[in-house]
Amino acid sequence: MSDAGEDTPMEVEVTEEKADAPKGKMTVNQAVQEVLKKALYHDGLARGLRECAKALDKRQAHLCVLNESCTEAEYIKLIEALCTEHKIHLIKVSDPKVLGQWAGLCKIDREGQARKVVGCSCVVVKDYGQESEALNVLLEYFANR
Repeated sequence: MSDAGEDTPMEVEVTEEKADAPKGKMTVNQAVQEVLKKALYHDGLARGLRECAKALDKRQAHLCVLNESCTEAEYIKLIEALCTEHKIHLIKVSDPKVLGQWAGLCKIDREGQARKVVGCSCVVVKDYGQESEALNVLLEYFANR
């Protein structure tokens, strides 16, 4: 799968990044949310294990967001292995409901609040849509890692 010298996946813990962001600059967490929103608008998201595994294996993915509290260990191993093998950036989030809301797996009521949020374990960005400040923040973050 990978070279003998390379066994470090490119993963990011999003929950730790809130305190590190300077004032006026977008956090990694906010940047991921904005990038997922724009990718959803431009039909560039793959949601769920089957869609994500297909996109990762075909090397169509630019970014993978994985729920770290998934109960299936094989699920996490598969996604991490595919990301490592194809050198795709991996970000981990802690709450499946939050990831589901970011991926558009919810209903929005009249007040603009998310209702009936479905938990999501994995989301892959196949198309960023348009370039934005959030995308630049993420790309800069990955370049510094």
